[in-house]
Amino acid sequence: MDLQLSGRVVLVVGGTGYIGSVIARRARQEGATVVVASRHPEEEEGIELDASDQPSVEKAIASVLADHGRLDGVVITAAPPAHLLDPKRLSDPEQITQAMDAKAMSFLRVASAAIPHMVDQGFGRVIGISGQNAFLTGNITATVRNTVLSIAAKSLADEFAGTGVAVNVINPGLVTDDPSTDVALARPGQSSPTQIADLTAFLLSPLANISGESISIGHHLRGVVLP
Repeated sequence: MDLQLSGRVVLVVGGTGYIGSVIARRARQEGATVVVASRHPEEEEGIELDASDQPSVEKAIASVLADHGRLDGVVITAAPPAHLLDPKRLSDPEQITQAMDAKAMSFLRVASAAIPHMVDQGFGRVIGISGQNAFLTGNITATVRNTVLSIAAKSLADEFAGTGVAVNVINPGLVTDDPSTDVALARPGQSSPTQIADLTAFLLSPLANISGESISIGHHLRGVVLP
């Protein structure tokens, strides 16, 4: 399937990471011009972007527009994974606040800076990589940061409905190179970076008439199955 990404400009925030690097490669395979953004760019075509700092976000967006003349898609996958959170501080308000800023507010900063330019050109795709911890108790820090991201994305999707700009969220469970097909009770399914990248590429496409969704990948949290 031709996803019609040839000639499109896509910014991947966190594009040097475990998931982001595969998303960037997949979008390039579809013909997109991909700009990788991170705090410490490693590639010649990469740009510096600290999603916790509003001036840094605005400077990076302006740089993409100056270099390419347009911005068709933004993927935000810049936050540290849940297993790096301090397990002894999962209900600590300070850690929760820091984690929410690093993930949900970073998403909102980048999306809010990019969307006005997309509205002007009549097309745009914004995708946040969140997580199924949003549906689970037991890790307040992860739950809050993912839930707030999803609510922010839905609010943006509704605000800009009808403009040609779509905003969606992808929710992985455990991400691993070799995901199991087994899904334990009260747990989400596993997925690989490649599977996440495939879904992201579709959501970036003009063919994806989808907005305001929070999509679980691998398997949505498995509930109770009655006999």
